[in-house]
Amino acid sequence: MKAKSFLDPLPRVVAHRGDSANFPENTLPAFLSASKMGIDIIETDVHLTKDGELVIWHDDTLERNTNGTGTLESHTLEELKALDAGYTFTQDGGKTFPFRGKGVQLCTLDEALKACPDTRFNIDLKSQEDEIAEVFIKIIRDNKAEDRICCASFHLNNLKKVRALAPDILTSITTAEVIPRVLFRPFYSNKPSKRKIIFQVPVSQSIFKIITPAFVKKWHKKDAVIMVWTINEEEEMRRLFKLGVDTVMTDNPKIVIKVAEELGLR
Repeated sequence: MKAKSFLDPLPRVVAHRGDSANFPENTLPAFLSASKMGIDIIETDVHLTKDGELVIWHDDTLERNTNGTGTLESHTLEELKALDAGYTFTQDGGKTFPFRGKGVQLCTLDEALKACPDTRFNIDLKSQEDEIAEVFIKIIRDNKAEDRICCASFHLNNLKKVRALAPDILTSITTAEVIPRVLFRPFYSNKPSKRKIIFQVPVSQSIFKIITPAFVKKWHKKDAVIMVWTINEEEEMRRLFKLGVDTVMTDNPKIVIKVAEELGLR
């Protein structure tokens, strides 16, 4: 069934950086595979290049996943396209590199949205440059993708700017907004929110347990959506779904699909 919007139907399975178990993470092959297997949402990350393009990538630097070096922000799009984005991918501890030299490139956000036109995306704005919000919004508008994306970021300024310039685009709440809701519950107990509250959180943060029965019950009463990352163990997936969380983000989307279907959630 084609999704009506990012939250309709309620997403249960989020593929963390695409089908990153079988393809180089955050690349078009990983996205296309995740879409084909029937995930609800692809989680991905974007950086602003030296020449102002929005490129999909997680790390600040290039060494972990490519044959390049340095920061992504210090390269132009042309320079990034020349790198091998499948260079370090391995499934056997480095014995073989099945995608090395196969032409897998870094891709832009525009390319990903066009390649997966019916797929919902959760997009994390990684760069701290002030202009990333405007570039992001323009790409979303150009692709008429407002209804199928949610904007995330660990940088609150990015989210504030997106919310101000594009109030119709969903955003999750970031760490600076989650902490007071977890630690100072009485203060937030009756505080209304003009925007849909979308939590994207780990089970625990440092010494603090975030996902508890009380947390799930309280925030569901406020019509919040609770998305938990990054869960790769089947037993933990089952526990969280039974606890009542809405969504599980994972590097193993096939397993979460199986669990969600067995529990009658999809």
